[in-house]
Amino acid sequence: MAERGAVQSPRRFRALVSGAVVLAALAVLVSLGTWQLQRLHWKERLLSEIAGRRTAAAVSLSELEKLAADGEDIDYRPVTAQGTYVNDGERHFFATWNGQSGYYVYTPLALENGRFVLVNRGFVPYEKKKPETRVEGQLSGPQTVTGLGRGRLEGKPSWVVPDNDLAGNIFYWKDLDAMASSAGIPASSLVPFFIDADDTPNPGGLPVGGVTQFDLPNNHLQYALTWYGLAVTLVLVSGLYVLRRKD
Repeated sequence: MAERGAVQSPRRFRALVSGAVVLAALAVLVSLGTWQLQRLHWKERLLSEIAGRRTAAAVSLSELEKLAADGEDIDYRPVTAQGTYVNDGERHFFATWNGQSGYYVYTPLALENGRFVLVNRGFVPYEKKKPETRVEGQLSGPQTVTGLGRGRLEGKPSWVVPDNDLAGNIFYWKDLDAMASSAGIPASSLVPFFIDADDTPNPGGLPVGGVTQFDLPNNHLQYALTWYGLAVTLVLVSGLYVLRRKD
């Protein structure tokens, strides 16, 4: 009897350990599924808020600045600004548009009050990076820009994103301060956000405006179902294992 008890004791211990591992794995899978559902609700609210901002009436640049100063989210809010483009200060952000490689052209807009705002005027193909290849689109004189406010990034989005090439005037992430300083704009004169110009055609067809992306990925429901599905599978497999052991 003692020998039989000694044999059962390791088996019981292994069963307890296996059960604890299964329960821990189940808890992790359910937690991940629940987290993805929370992310789903957050993303749906965000998309709804963005849709509301996009359809709102355009405000002046000074009004948008006040909203930003008050802590409001100015991303995707329609705005108008008046000024003169500083064409020799344009910065180039590496991008693709409709499957074509090239750049978004960010040009400083000099305002009447002596300040500057960086405007994403739109997309140019790779071979049209140099301004002299698209002279018609180099607008001069007073301009009225209509577009969407875009918030600044606090840092590089990910370690996989390359560092900006200031010498080559190629930006891989939107570093507002670096873009402005490399264009000769002092930080004290800089409006602290960008403007994405609308799709009003430019002379010569370049840059192509209206390039703001709105299709934010929302796959959280799919991820949640995947995690919950794995949890159900784990329960079923564990149950079958227990039943077979009893047989």
